[in-house]
Amino acid sequence: MVTVTRDGALEWMRRFASELSEHREQLVRLDTAIGDGDHGTNLDRGMRKALEKLDGGEQADPGTVLKTVAMALVSSVGGAAGPLYGTFFLQMGSALGSDSEVDLPRFAAAWRKGLEGVQMRGKAEAGDKTMVDALIPGVGALEAASDLEGGLRAAEQAAEEGMKATTPLVARKGRASYLGERSKDHQDPGATSTYYLFKSAAESLAG
Repeated sequence: MVTVTRDGALEWMRRFASELSEHREQLVRLDTAIGDGDHGTNLDRGMRKALEKLDGGEQADPGTVLKTVAMALVSSVGGAAGPLYGTFFLQMGSALGSDSEVDLPRFAAAWRKGLEGVQMRGKAEAGDKTMVDALIPGVGALEAASDLEGGLRAAEQAAEEGMKATTPLVARKGRASYLGERSKDHQDPGATSTYYLFKSAAESLAG
């Protein structure tokens, strides 16, 4: 049975940071269209800080890895991205506890806790054109899976579909909501970075 270990969680965070670095300009471009243009820059900087913290400390388990990332993001990222991603990783890390190996049901439940934390903090629902639109289907796919590898790949695909589905939506939350109808026809930057979160999880944890 495939499980998530500390080393797997570290690899996931490194890969997520790499995705954000690689796609920083895309995220900036998406956020410039309907936000304040700093989503890619802020997240890239935050994850660089997170990697510094991870490299400089000793994390005994996957939960501690994610909580370390949460603290780094909250302390170094402005705008909405820092608090929302910080909340996500903190809730997820807390749900994992101190287990050294995490199976699929426990991992999926931790993602659910992270999603609930984001929704509580941002007050966003499905269809509001936010990161939640990628998180909800991705978490649902993971919960419905029978094995970790297949679940992560299904979650990546579901998150990608959720991300793409934000394009025709009118934003109802966040800075984009100020634009009203003009927020249509733009892919949401938060849903896009969330897709990269699932993509990096699948690549690093699903073999």
